[in-house]
Amino acid sequence: MSDRELEARFGARNYAPLPVTIVRGEGVYLWDDRGRRYLDMMGAYSAVSFGHCHPRLVEALTAQARRLDTISRAYFSDRLGPFLARACELTGMDVALPMNSGAEAVETALKAARKWAYKVKGVPADRAEIIAAEGNFHGRTIAITGFSSVAQYRDGFGPFAPGFKLVRYGDAAALAAAITPNTAAFLVEPVQGEGGIVVPPQGYLAEVARICRANHVLLLADEVQCGLGRTGKLLACEHDGVAPDGLMLGKALGGGLLPVSLFLARREVMDVFKPGDHGSTFGGNPIAAAVGLAALDTLMEEGLVERAARLGAHLLRRLRAIDSPLIAEVRGLGLFAGVELHAQMASASAVARRLIEAGVLTKDTHRNTIRLAPPLIIDEDQIDWAVGRLAATLDRVASEDPPVEAPASA
Repeated sequence: MSDRELEARFGARNYAPLPVTIVRGEGVYLWDDRGRRYLDMMGAYSAVSFGHCHPRLVEALTAQARRLDTISRAYFSDRLGPFLARACELTGMDVALPMNSGAEAVETALKAARKWAYKVKGVPADRAEIIAAEGNFHGRTIAITGFSSVAQYRDGFGPFAPGFKLVRYGDAAALAAAITPNTAAFLVEPVQGEGGIVVPPQGYLAEVARICRANHVLLLADEVQCGLGRTGKLLACEHDGVAPDGLMLGKALGGGLLPVSLFLARREVMDVFKPGDHGSTFGGNPIAAAVGLAALDTLMEEGLVERAARLGAHLLRRLRAIDSPLIAEVRGLGLFAGVELHAQMASASAVARRLIEAGVLTKDTHRNTIRLAPPLIIDEDQIDWAVGRLAATLDRVASEDPPVEAPASA
Protein backbone atom coordinates (compact mmCIF):
# COMPACT_ATOMS: atom_id res chain seq x y z
CA MET A 1 0.00 0.00 0.00
CA SER A 2 1.09 3.58 -0.62
CA ASP A 3 1.38 6.08 2.22
CA ARG A 4 -1.98 7.57 1.28
CA GLU A 5 -3.62 4.16 1.11
CA LEU A 6 -2.26 3.24 4.53
CA GLU A 7 -3.60 6.46 6.01
CA ALA A 8 -6.98 5.91 4.35
CA ARG A 9 -7.09 2.29 5.53
CA PHE A 10 -5.96 2.74 9.13
CA GLY A 11 -6.71 6.39 9.86
CA ALA A 12 -10.02 7.72 11.11
CA ARG A 13 -11.86 9.66 8.44
CA ASN A 14 -12.06 12.92 10.35
CA TYR A 15 -10.01 14.74 7.70
CA ALA A 16 -10.20 14.88 3.93
CA PRO A 17 -6.63 15.82 2.93
CA LEU A 18 -5.88 17.42 -0.39
CA PRO A 19 -4.27 14.99 -2.88
CA VAL A 20 -0.62 15.73 -2.16
CA THR A 21 1.85 13.89 0.09
CA ILE A 22 4.35 16.21 1.78
CA VAL A 23 7.72 14.77 2.77
CA ARG A 24 9.96 17.79 3.39
CA GLY A 25 9.77 21.45 4.34
CA GLU A 26 12.16 24.37 4.51
CA GLY A 27 11.25 28.01 5.04
CA VAL A 28 8.17 28.87 2.98
CA TYR A 29 8.46 25.78 0.77
CA LEU A 30 7.22 22.20 0.92
CA TRP A 31 8.16 19.22 -1.26
CA ASP A 32 6.00 16.23 -2.14
CA ASP A 33 6.96 12.58 -2.53
CA ARG A 34 7.74 13.17 -6.23
CA GLY A 35 10.17 15.98 -5.51
CA ARG A 36 7.87 18.80 -6.60
CA ARG A 37 8.17 22.09 -4.69
CA TYR A 38 5.20 24.14 -3.47
CA LEU A 39 4.84 27.54 -1.85
CA ASP A 40 3.06 27.13 1.50
CA MET A 41 0.35 29.79 1.72
CA MET A 42 -1.48 28.20 4.65
CA GLY A 43 1.25 27.88 7.26
CA ALA A 44 -0.48 24.95 9.00
CA TYR A 45 -3.34 27.18 10.21
CA SER A 46 -0.77 29.73 11.52
CA ALA A 47 1.30 27.10 13.35
CA VAL A 48 4.26 27.53 10.98
CA SER A 49 4.63 31.28 11.32
CA PHE A 50 8.43 30.98 11.40
CA GLY A 51 8.63 28.81 8.30
CA HIS A 52 9.28 25.11 8.19
CA CYS A 53 12.15 23.72 10.26
CA HIS A 54 13.51 27.10 11.37
CA PRO A 55 17.14 26.35 12.35
CA ARG A 56 16.99 28.26 15.62
CA LEU A 57 13.85 26.47 16.75
CA VAL A 58 15.09 23.05 15.64
CA GLU A 59 18.28 23.66 17.63
CA ALA A 60 16.29 24.66 20.73
CA LEU A 61 14.22 21.50 20.46
CA THR A 62 17.08 19.08 19.82
CA ALA A 63 19.40 20.60 22.43
CA GLN A 64 16.74 20.36 25.12
CA ALA A 65 15.67 16.86 24.04
CA ARG A 66 19.23 15.65 24.51
CA ARG A 67 19.35 17.12 28.01
CA LEU A 68 15.90 16.62 29.58
CA ASP A 69 12.50 15.61 28.23
CA THR A 70 9.25 15.34 30.24
CA ILE A 71 9.23 15.32 34.03
CA SER A 72 5.57 16.41 34.55
CA ARG A 73 4.72 19.41 36.71
CA ALA A 74 5.47 17.39 39.86
CA TYR A 75 8.85 19.16 39.88
CA PHE A 76 10.31 22.50 38.86
CA SER A 77 12.33 22.73 35.65
CA ASP A 78 14.88 25.33 34.63
CA ARG A 79 13.05 25.97 31.34
CA LEU A 80 9.48 26.77 32.31
CA GLY A 81 10.04 29.90 34.41
CA PRO A 82 11.95 31.83 31.73
CA PHE A 83 9.34 30.87 29.10
CA LEU A 84 6.38 32.03 31.21
CA ALA A 85 8.19 35.22 32.23
CA ARG A 86 8.92 36.12 28.60
CA ALA A 87 5.34 35.42 27.54
CA CYS A 88 3.95 37.62 30.31
CA GLU A 89 6.47 40.37 29.57
CA LEU A 90 5.53 40.53 25.90
CA THR A 91 1.75 40.30 26.36
CA GLY A 92 1.41 42.45 29.47
CA MET A 93 -0.30 39.65 31.38
CA ASP A 94 0.44 38.78 35.01
CA VAL A 95 0.38 34.99 35.00
CA ALA A 96 0.50 32.15 32.47
CA LEU A 97 -0.68 28.56 32.63
CA PRO A 98 0.92 26.20 30.07
CA MET A 99 -1.03 23.59 28.14
CA ASN A 100 -0.54 21.82 24.80
CA SER A 101 -3.23 22.51 22.21
CA GLY A 102 -5.23 25.65 21.56
CA ALA A 103 -8.41 23.86 22.61
CA GLU A 104 -6.82 23.04 25.96
CA ALA A 105 -5.95 26.70 26.44
CA VAL A 106 -9.57 27.64 25.71
CA GLU A 107 -10.90 24.99 28.10
CA THR A 108 -8.55 26.37 30.74
CA ALA A 109 -9.94 29.86 30.16
CA LEU A 110 -13.51 28.57 30.49
CA LYS A 111 -12.72 26.88 33.80
CA ALA A 112 -10.97 29.99 35.10
CA ALA A 113 -13.87 32.23 34.08
CA ARG A 114 -16.46 30.06 35.76
CA LYS A 115 -14.51 29.75 38.99
CA TRP A 116 -13.80 33.50 38.95
CA ALA A 117 -17.53 34.12 38.60
CA TYR A 118 -18.25 32.11 41.73
CA LYS A 119 -15.26 33.07 43.87
CA VAL A 120 -14.83 36.73 42.89
CA LYS A 121 -17.94 38.08 41.18
CA GLY A 122 -20.39 36.25 43.43
CA VAL A 123 -22.50 34.45 40.83
CA PRO A 124 -24.70 31.77 42.47
CA ALA A 125 -23.34 28.21 42.24
CA ASP A 126 -23.71 26.56 38.83
CA ARG A 127 -25.37 29.63 37.29
CA ALA A 128 -22.41 31.18 35.49
CA GLU A 129 -22.87 32.02 31.80
CA ILE A 130 -20.22 32.48 29.15
CA ILE A 131 -21.05 34.35 25.94
CA ALA A 132 -19.34 33.52 22.65
CA ALA A 133 -19.70 34.83 19.10
CA GLU A 134 -21.51 33.26 16.18
CA GLY A 135 -19.11 31.84 13.60
CA ASN A 136 -16.56 31.04 16.30
CA PHE A 137 -13.96 28.31 16.19
CA HIS A 138 -12.31 27.67 19.55
CA GLY A 139 -11.52 23.95 19.21
CA ARG A 140 -13.22 20.59 19.00
CA THR A 141 -13.82 19.37 22.57
CA ILE A 142 -17.36 18.54 23.67
CA ALA A 143 -17.71 21.75 25.67
CA ILE A 144 -16.41 23.93 22.84
CA THR A 145 -18.41 22.29 20.06
CA GLY A 146 -21.46 22.76 22.25
CA PHE A 147 -21.36 26.51 21.60
CA SER A 148 -20.32 26.31 17.95
CA SER A 149 -22.76 27.74 15.42
CA VAL A 150 -21.58 25.27 12.74
CA ALA A 151 -24.10 22.44 12.48
CA GLN A 152 -21.55 19.81 11.42
CA TYR A 153 -19.37 20.44 14.47
CA ARG A 154 -22.34 19.71 16.75
CA ASP A 155 -24.06 16.92 14.81
CA GLY A 156 -24.16 13.70 16.82
CA PHE A 157 -22.10 14.94 19.77
CA GLY A 158 -24.79 16.11 22.21
CA PRO A 159 -25.94 16.54 24.89
CA PHE A 160 -23.81 19.61 25.44
CA ALA A 161 -22.82 21.47 28.57
CA PRO A 162 -25.17 24.29 29.56
CA GLY A 163 -24.08 27.80 30.43
CA PHE A 164 -23.18 29.18 27.01
CA LYS A 165 -24.94 31.59 24.67
CA LEU A 166 -24.09 33.13 21.29
CA VAL A 167 -24.29 36.68 19.98
CA ARG A 168 -23.63 38.12 16.55
CA TYR A 169 -19.92 38.65 15.85
CA GLY A 170 -18.96 42.27 15.32
CA ASP A 171 -22.11 43.56 17.05
CA ALA A 172 -21.20 45.09 20.41
CA ALA A 173 -24.82 46.06 21.10
CA ALA A 174 -25.83 42.40 20.86
CA LEU A 175 -23.26 41.56 23.52
CA ALA A 176 -24.54 44.31 25.81
CA ALA A 177 -28.11 43.03 25.44
CA ALA A 178 -27.09 39.43 26.22
CA ILE A 179 -25.23 40.15 29.48
CA THR A 180 -26.99 39.23 32.73
CA PRO A 181 -25.87 39.37 36.38
CA ASN A 182 -24.67 35.77 35.92
CA THR A 183 -22.43 36.48 32.93
CA ALA A 184 -18.86 35.49 33.71
CA ALA A 185 -17.08 36.19 30.42
CA PHE A 186 -17.21 37.00 26.75
CA LEU A 187 -15.01 34.69 24.68
CA VAL A 188 -14.06 36.08 21.27
CA GLU A 189 -11.56 35.79 18.43
CA PRO A 190 -10.26 39.27 17.52
CA VAL A 191 -10.21 37.96 13.94
CA GLN A 192 -12.22 34.85 13.12
CA GLY A 193 -9.91 32.47 11.27
CA GLU A 194 -11.85 29.27 10.62
CA GLY A 195 -15.01 31.33 10.26
CA GLY A 196 -13.68 32.80 7.01
CA ILE A 197 -10.95 35.29 7.99
CA VAL A 198 -13.60 37.68 9.29
CA VAL A 199 -12.32 41.04 10.55
CA PRO A 200 -14.79 42.88 12.82
CA PRO A 201 -15.60 46.57 12.38
CA GLN A 202 -12.93 48.96 13.63
CA GLY A 203 -13.60 49.82 17.26
CA TYR A 204 -15.59 46.64 17.94
CA LEU A 205 -13.13 45.16 20.41
CA ALA A 206 -12.67 48.49 22.18
CA GLU A 207 -16.44 48.79 22.66
CA VAL A 208 -16.65 45.15 23.76
CA ALA A 209 -13.94 45.80 26.34
CA ARG A 210 -15.83 48.85 27.65
CA ILE A 211 -19.05 46.85 27.93
CA CYS A 212 -17.29 44.01 29.77
CA ARG A 213 -15.66 46.41 32.25
CA ALA A 214 -18.95 48.20 32.91
CA ASN A 215 -20.66 44.89 33.69
CA HIS A 216 -17.84 43.18 35.64
CA VAL A 217 -17.49 40.58 32.87
CA LEU A 218 -14.19 39.06 31.78
CA LEU A 219 -12.99 39.62 28.22
CA LEU A 220 -11.27 36.46 26.97
CA ALA A 221 -9.38 36.79 23.66
CA ASP A 222 -8.68 33.63 21.68
CA GLU A 223 -5.56 34.50 19.68
CA VAL A 224 -4.50 30.94 18.95
CA GLN A 225 -4.64 31.61 15.19
CA CYS A 226 -4.48 35.40 14.96
CA GLY A 227 -1.90 36.13 17.67
CA LEU A 228 1.90 36.29 17.73
CA GLY A 229 2.34 38.69 14.84
CA ARG A 230 -0.06 37.12 12.35
CA THR A 231 -2.12 40.31 11.89
CA GLY A 232 0.79 42.75 11.96
CA LYS A 233 0.62 43.34 15.72
CA LEU A 234 1.96 41.05 18.42
CA LEU A 235 -1.66 40.52 19.45
CA ALA A 236 -4.64 41.23 17.23
CA CYS A 237 -6.30 42.96 20.21
CA GLU A 238 -3.71 45.71 19.88
CA HIS A 239 -5.34 46.98 16.69
CA ASP A 240 -8.12 48.34 18.93
CA GLY A 241 -5.85 49.18 21.86
CA VAL A 242 -7.43 46.45 24.00
CA ALA A 243 -5.85 44.52 26.85
CA PRO A 244 -8.06 41.49 27.59
CA ASP A 245 -8.51 39.91 31.01
CA GLY A 246 -7.50 36.52 29.63
CA LEU A 247 -5.59 35.50 26.51
CA MET A 248 -5.13 32.20 24.70
CA LEU A 249 -2.05 31.54 22.58
CA GLY A 250 -1.00 28.41 20.72
CA LYS A 251 -0.08 27.17 17.23
CA ALA A 252 2.89 29.45 16.38
CA LEU A 253 3.97 29.28 20.03
CA GLY A 254 5.36 25.82 19.28
CA GLY A 255 7.31 27.04 16.27
CA GLY A 256 5.55 24.47 14.09
CA LEU A 257 7.56 21.74 15.82
CA LEU A 258 5.26 20.60 18.64
CA PRO A 259 2.04 21.64 20.37
CA VAL A 260 2.51 24.44 22.90
CA SER A 261 -0.23 26.68 24.28
CA LEU A 262 -0.79 29.17 27.07
CA PHE A 263 -3.68 30.69 28.92
CA LEU A 264 -2.48 34.06 30.23
CA ALA A 265 -4.52 36.30 32.50
CA ARG A 266 -4.64 38.99 35.13
CA ARG A 267 -3.65 37.68 38.55
CA GLU A 268 -7.17 38.10 39.93
CA VAL A 269 -8.43 35.68 37.28
CA MET A 270 -5.66 33.10 37.50
CA ASP A 271 -5.52 33.06 41.29
CA VAL A 272 -8.81 31.16 41.46
CA PHE A 273 -6.78 28.04 40.62
CA LYS A 274 -5.29 26.10 43.51
CA PRO A 275 -2.97 23.06 43.29
CA GLY A 276 -5.02 20.13 42.02
CA ASP A 277 -7.71 22.24 40.30
CA HIS A 278 -6.26 21.91 36.81
CA GLY A 279 -3.22 20.56 35.03
CA SER A 280 -1.57 18.66 32.20
CA THR A 281 1.15 15.99 32.22
CA PHE A 282 2.83 17.49 29.15
CA GLY A 283 1.83 21.13 29.57
CA GLY A 284 4.95 23.22 30.16
CA ASN A 285 7.34 20.32 29.71
CA PRO A 286 11.01 21.33 29.30
CA ILE A 287 11.10 20.76 25.55
CA ALA A 288 7.90 22.73 24.99
CA ALA A 289 9.15 25.54 27.23
CA ALA A 290 12.51 25.69 25.44
CA VAL A 291 10.86 25.84 22.02
CA GLY A 292 8.23 28.33 23.20
CA LEU A 293 10.86 30.67 24.58
CA ALA A 294 12.93 30.38 21.39
CA ALA A 295 9.79 31.07 19.32
CA LEU A 296 8.98 34.25 21.24
CA ASP A 297 12.58 35.47 21.05
CA THR A 298 12.76 34.68 17.33
CA LEU A 299 9.49 36.50 16.68
CA MET A 300 10.81 39.67 18.28
CA GLU A 301 14.47 39.55 17.27
CA GLU A 302 13.75 38.83 13.59
CA GLY A 303 11.16 41.62 13.43
CA LEU A 304 8.45 39.27 12.18
CA VAL A 305 5.58 41.30 13.65
CA GLU A 306 6.60 44.37 11.66
CA ARG A 307 7.28 42.19 8.64
CA ALA A 308 3.74 40.79 8.80
CA ALA A 309 2.32 44.31 8.89
CA ARG A 310 4.32 45.44 5.87
CA LEU A 311 3.97 42.32 3.75
CA GLY A 312 0.38 41.80 4.83
CA ALA A 313 -0.55 45.19 3.40
CA HIS A 314 1.18 44.18 0.16
CA LEU A 315 -0.65 40.84 0.07
CA LEU A 316 -4.04 42.48 0.55
CA ARG A 317 -3.31 45.11 -2.12
CA ARG A 318 -2.38 42.41 -4.61
CA LEU A 319 -5.39 40.27 -3.77
CA ARG A 320 -7.79 43.21 -4.11
CA ALA A 321 -6.27 44.02 -7.49
CA ILE A 322 -7.26 40.62 -8.93
CA ASP A 323 -9.92 41.23 -11.57
CA SER A 324 -12.13 38.15 -11.35
CA PRO A 325 -15.93 37.83 -11.42
CA LEU A 326 -15.58 34.88 -9.03
CA ILE A 327 -14.40 37.02 -6.11
CA ALA A 328 -17.10 38.24 -3.74
CA GLU A 329 -14.83 39.83 -1.14
CA VAL A 330 -11.23 40.00 0.04
CA ARG A 331 -10.80 40.24 3.83
CA GLY A 332 -7.78 40.28 6.05
CA LEU A 333 -5.38 41.85 8.48
CA GLY A 334 -1.62 41.41 8.22
CA LEU A 335 -0.61 38.07 6.73
CA PHE A 336 -4.06 36.65 7.47
CA ALA A 337 -6.24 36.93 4.39
CA GLY A 338 -9.33 35.34 2.92
CA VAL A 339 -10.66 35.44 -0.64
CA GLU A 340 -14.38 34.69 -0.59
CA LEU A 341 -15.82 33.36 -3.84
CA HIS A 342 -19.39 33.63 -5.10
CA ALA A 343 -20.82 30.24 -4.11
CA GLN A 344 -23.00 29.99 -7.23
CA MET A 345 -19.98 30.52 -9.46
CA ALA A 346 -17.10 28.55 -7.94
CA SER A 347 -16.15 26.29 -5.07
CA ALA A 348 -13.28 27.47 -2.86
CA SER A 349 -12.49 23.83 -2.21
CA ALA A 350 -12.16 23.18 -5.93
CA VAL A 351 -9.93 26.22 -6.37
CA ALA A 352 -7.67 25.02 -3.52
CA ARG A 353 -7.29 21.70 -5.32
CA ARG A 354 -6.48 23.46 -8.59
CA LEU A 355 -3.87 25.59 -6.82
CA ILE A 356 -1.92 22.42 -6.07
CA GLU A 357 -1.37 22.07 -9.82
CA ALA A 358 -0.10 25.67 -9.83
CA GLY A 359 2.42 24.97 -7.06
CA VAL A 360 0.56 26.75 -4.25
CA LEU A 361 -0.71 25.01 -1.14
CA THR A 362 -3.59 26.42 0.85
CA LYS A 363 -7.05 25.34 2.01
CA ASP A 364 -10.61 26.55 1.87
CA THR A 365 -12.57 27.52 4.96
CA HIS A 366 -16.07 28.70 5.83
CA ARG A 367 -18.05 31.20 3.71
CA ASN A 368 -16.55 29.59 0.57
CA THR A 369 -13.27 31.29 1.34
CA ILE A 370 -9.70 30.56 0.24
CA ARG A 371 -7.50 30.98 3.31
CA LEU A 372 -4.05 32.59 2.99
CA ALA A 373 -1.83 32.59 6.08
CA PRO A 374 1.75 32.01 4.90
CA PRO A 375 4.81 31.87 7.15
CA LEU A 376 5.73 35.36 8.34
CA ILE A 377 9.15 35.00 6.71
CA ILE A 378 7.63 35.13 3.21
CA ASP A 379 8.98 37.90 0.96
CA GLU A 380 7.33 40.23 -1.54
CA ASP A 381 8.39 38.30 -4.64
CA GLN A 382 6.98 35.08 -3.21
CA ILE A 383 3.69 36.82 -2.42
CA ASP A 384 3.53 38.19 -5.96
CA TRP A 385 4.19 34.74 -7.39
CA ALA A 386 1.45 33.13 -5.27
CA VAL A 387 -1.11 35.83 -6.06
CA GLY A 388 -0.29 35.50 -9.74
CA ARG A 389 -0.95 31.77 -9.58
CA LEU A 390 -4.22 32.38 -7.76
CA ALA A 391 -5.34 34.93 -10.36
CA ALA A 392 -4.49 32.57 -13.22
CA THR A 393 -6.31 29.70 -11.52
CA LEU A 394 -9.42 31.82 -11.00
CA ASP A 395 -9.32 32.79 -14.67
CA ARG A 396 -9.24 29.14 -15.68
CA VAL A 397 -12.08 28.21 -13.35
CA ALA A 398 -14.17 31.16 -14.56
CA SER A 399 -13.80 29.99 -18.15
CA GLU A 400 -15.22 26.55 -17.41
CA ASP A 401 -18.90 25.78 -17.88
CA PRO A 402 -20.24 24.54 -15.55
CA PRO A 403 -17.78 25.67 -12.83
CA VAL A 404 -15.62 22.95 -11.30
CA GLU A 405 -17.05 21.70 -8.03
CA ALA A 406 -15.40 19.68 -5.29
CA PRO A 407 -16.59 18.30 -1.96
CA ALA A 408 -16.05 20.47 1.10
CA SER A 409 -12.97 19.45 3.06
CA ALA A 410 -11.98 19.54 6.68
